[in-house]
Parts: sequence; structure tokens; C-alpha cells
Amino acid sequence: MNTDESSLGRCPDCGEDILEAWLLVEYEKEDGSEGIWAECPACDGVVAPE
Repeated sequence: MNTDESSLGRCPDCGEDILEAWLLVEYEKEDGSEGIWAECPACDGVVAPE
């Protein structure tokens, strides 16, 4: 069984690593790049991981 989850990045507020399980929304930005919103398990807030 594989328990490794990919990281989406770090919370811009607290620096906590955010895993794919916390992903809320994926979207395309006007410039064509991908944007994401995820919940930070430490802050309990919605952030754009860096």
C-alpha cells in the first residue's frame, strides 16, 4: 500500500506542507497557467500553496 501523497506546496501564511488530500479547487488563470486553492491543515484556512 502506498501512503505517500504528493505535496501541492507550502502554506504562504505558516509554511506548513499541504498535501493533495487538502486540494479544494483547480482552475486555469487568464495567462493559461494552473491555479489551485487548498485548505491548510495547520491554519484551518483556504490558501494558494506556494
